[in-house]
Amino acid sequence: MTAVAVPESHAPQSDGPGGLLPFGPIAYGCWRFGGTSTSEASVKVNTAIECGMTLIDTAAIYGYTGDVPAADESSGFGAAESLLGRVLAESPGLRDQITLATKGGIFPPVPYDSSPTYLRASVDESLRRLQVDRIDLFQVHRPDLLVHPESLAAVLGELVAAGKVRAVGVSNYSVAQTRALTSYLEVPLVSTQPEFSPLELAPLMDGTLDHAMQHGVVPLAWSPLGGGRLGLPPTNDERAEAVARICDRIASEQGVTRTAVVLAWVMRHPAGCVPIVGTQRPERIRECARAVEVILSRDEWYEILVAGRGEPMP
Repeated sequence: MTAVAVPESHAPQSDGPGGLLPFGPIAYGCWRFGGTSTSEASVKVNTAIECGMTLIDTAAIYGYTGDVPAADESSGFGAAESLLGRVLAESPGLRDQITLATKGGIFPPVPYDSSPTYLRASVDESLRRLQVDRIDLFQVHRPDLLVHPESLAAVLGELVAAGKVRAVGVSNYSVAQTRALTSYLEVPLVSTQPEFSPLELAPLMDGTLDHAMQHGVVPLAWSPLGGGRLGLPPTNDERAEAVARICDRIASEQGVTRTAVVLAWVMRHPAGCVPIVGTQRPERIRECARAVEVILSRDEWYEILVAGRGEPMP
């Protein structure tokens, strides 16, 4: 397997945020990471690392089937973390090559739980499943509307002080929710994880990316290919078809694939967005990594934006 060179414009940060190790411009996500052997999973992780995807993102709920409560051992809850843990255990040197990120705060059938008792237990269980003694980045997966931000800030600070977590972030938080939490935090908030793609443009308009730039927070973009709609031939989706046509034209001109162009569009924003890709095929991981080779002009970036909006800019 050949590593993909990372151009200087997309090189990993020299100093990671909040004490994190530097990580690459694209992250590898484990939300579909299950149902395979440890050897197959190892190939995926190693391919991602070779391609510069050194932030590996998972979550306690990844692998959950939704058929039974999460407390049931047959639910699949924690399966992705456990599989990744076996990969790391079988290749001890691998742990030092990655920034390990996971999330907690969802435990079906109760939708969200960020209570101190649950988050402490969630982190301990993640450490056990991942077979590590510290999580590099722990993110609260969804905002729990029944937890005061002061209480959440206290437990996050406690986890960092205990050495179980190196840094903390949030996922799917609004700007107002993020501000409320940071007003109580004594440790820096280093990341936010919104859904962001040419078909999901809310972070551009609701202040998420502006807030991230203002405070030096890294946006980790989940579902950057529009839930797969931009990675496959689009059907009955006018906006996806319009984006695909433009990206295919640019891809043909630059000798890459549409996927690479879409990811490059996400990365082009000055907030320094890091798209998280979750493909299970090593060849597709390499295809995604070529996004760092794509150069989008200002006209091209806005052309894709307008197509994704389905209407001209105001």
